[in-house]
Amino acid sequence: MTDADDKLVHSTAFDVKPDEVQQITPLVRRLVENNPGPFTFTGTCTYIVGRGDVAVIDPGRENEAHTQAIIDTLKGERIAWIVVSHTHKDHSPGAALLAERTGAQIVGCAPFVPKEGPESGLDSAHDLSYKPARVMKDGDKIEGDGFTLAAIETPGHASNHLAFALPQERSVFSADHVMAWSTSIVAPPDGNMTDYMNSLDKLRAREDSTLWPGHGGPVTEPQRYMRALAAHRRQREAAIVRRLTAGDETIPDMVARIYDGLDPRLVNAAALSVLAHIEDLVTRGVAIAEGPITTRGRYRLAR
Repeated sequence: MTDADDKLVHSTAFDVKPDEVQQITPLVRRLVENNPGPFTFTGTCTYIVGRGDVAVIDPGRENEAHTQAIIDTLKGERIAWIVVSHTHKDHSPGAALLAERTGAQIVGCAPFVPKEGPESGLDSAHDLSYKPARVMKDGDKIEGDGFTLAAIETPGHASNHLAFALPQERSVFSADHVMAWSTSIVAPPDGNMTDYMNSLDKLRAREDSTLWPGHGGPVTEPQRYMRALAAHRRQREAAIVRRLTAGDETIPDMVARIYDGLDPRLVNAAALSVLAHIEDLVTRGVAIAEGPITTRGRYRLAR
């Protein structure tokens, strides 16, 4: 089967009430924070792995109601680890509050290190107060009663992004790297399309049966879906190359022609996605930047 055999079809079927605990597999429970939006879908998914001594993955924002819902769900149990996939503000700030209330250890991704660059104002998307007790690298594990969580470095959506494999169920908590409801935003300077595609290939090489994302429902055919994601990204790149060939030099012009009927709330996100592709094309010598690589820059094909 080739990438061309797979059409990217998103699944938005996800009727879950905020902060209502669901037992979604024998080892995993889920609560969805009440923070819906164009980038968070119905809200951030917090996962509880195990029974007794448990791991809580991505406790969301610094949100009293959501934190209390997690604590109430786990009465009679102990949070041994608070596991964080990346430091975007809809995933990590709740870790400190939950640790304060429970004494649990925060583990997972590295703290965010701001990058110098013309688009560095986007660093405000990150939680700069995040302080883990232990930074997990690729292959690092935590082991509970009947479960293991193994870190998979998946930079691209964020430079410090981790996914976590649960081998007992052949599943991966994919956070914002792969989601069923939407493609992930890749926003420079922290987001990087080259890294994203490499991380996608890394997950595609695995044989997991399910991905549990940071927003929305599961990806139930991971290899097929990720093939389609990769093909979609290549099609987007091809569309950008066509616009450059046609003489478009600016990202706003490309966005207007490539994203037909785009929700106005997502225009900036689309511009950043195009920027990520442009950055990758410039790195590979396919395109040339006339000055700094920014959403306000001018670009042309290399001849």
